[in-house]
Amino acid sequence: MMNIKQTFLLLLCSLSFISLAQAAESSTTDGYISENLFVYMHSGAGKNYRILGTINSGDKVQLTGETNNEYSQVITDKNKTGWIESKHVSTKPGMRYVIADLNEKLASFQAQSDATAMQLENTRGQVEALKTERSELQNSIAALNMELTGTKSQLKSQDTDIKKQWFFNGAIVLGVGLLLGLVLPRLFAKRKASMDSWG
Repeated sequence: MMNIKQTFLLLLCSLSFISLAQAAESSTTDGYISENLFVYMHSGAGKNYRILGTINSGDKVQLTGETNNEYSQVITDKNKTGWIESKHVSTKPGMRYVIADLNEKLASFQAQSDATAMQLENTRGQVEALKTERSELQNSIAALNMELTGTKSQLKSQDTDIKKQWFFNGAIVLGVGLLLGLVLPRLFAKRKASMDSWG
C-alpha cells in the first residue's frame, strides 16, 4: 500500500509530465526522420526506456526542443510523444518527403498546364470564329457596295430619263404654243374678214 509521500511524488510527476506536454505542444518546430528504414521511439531519453513504436524514414514530426543524452523529444502525426536519437532527426525534409512534395507540385503544375492548354484551344476556336465572321461581314459589305453602285446607276438613268421627259414635254408645249400663236391670229383674221364682208 502506497503511503502519502509516494502518492504525492506520483502526483507531482504526473503534473510535471502534463505541463511538459502542454509546453511541447505550444512551441514545436517541424522535424524529419533521416533516411534510415525506420527508427525506434522510446518513452525516455535512452535505449533503456520502453519502446513506444517506430517512425518511418522521411516522416514529419514535431520537435519539442527538449534534448537529453543525445536524444530529442518528438511528437508524431498521431500525437504520440516520445524520444528518438538526435542523429536520426533533421530540420530539413528527407528525400522521400522532398520527392512527394515535388510530385505534388508537378501534379499541380500539370493541372495548370492542362487548363492553360484548354484555354488556349478555346481562344483559338474563338479566333477562328471571329475570322469566319469577319469574312462573312466583308462579303456582305462587298454585296452591299455592289447593290449601292447598281442603285446609283439606276437613279442616274432615271434622272436622265426624267430630264429627257421634261425636255420633250417642254418641246411639245413650245410647239403647241407656237402653233397656236401662228394659227389663232389667222383664224381670227379670216373670221373678221368674213364678218366685214357680211356687213
